[in-house]
Amino acid sequence: MLRGRRNVTLVDSNVLIDIFTTSPAWFAWSMEWLDRQSQRGPLYFDEIVYAELAVKSESETELDRALADLGLQLFSIPKNALFLAGKVFGHYRRTGGTRTSALPDFFIGAHAQVTGLPLLTRDVARYRTYFPKVKLIAP
Repeated sequence: MLRGRRNVTLVDSNVLIDIFTTSPAWFAWSMEWLDRQSQRGPLYFDEIVYAELAVKSESETELDRALADLGLQLFSIPKNALFLAGKVFGHYRRTGGTRTSALPDFFIGAHAQVTGLPLLTRDVARYRTYFPKVKLIAP
């Protein structure tokens, strides 16, 4: 747990994908906010973000190096966050939510909520709806 550590930020995969792909639409915003948050304190990613980034990475070594170059560290998802993600995702599905690419956001949102970490993201709709206690750093 990171309790007692100040100014720690959990970073969503979309921000890192923007940076790694130099997205014309989002690179500047994502890089600026990643830099701002790194000046405030440590930056973290979790296993779900890592798996999403691995899709477009050539190798594990390359991905590890890219994350380290940005100053990011792995912070594992606690078991109670995994449980919360499943429960909230179940509610989402029962109320008509689609299956397409939603589950990773529920893991990331639950991780941020359970640990009390702010989440740097540019994809806010699902987080605001299902994890209203999470502080979002977003456009």
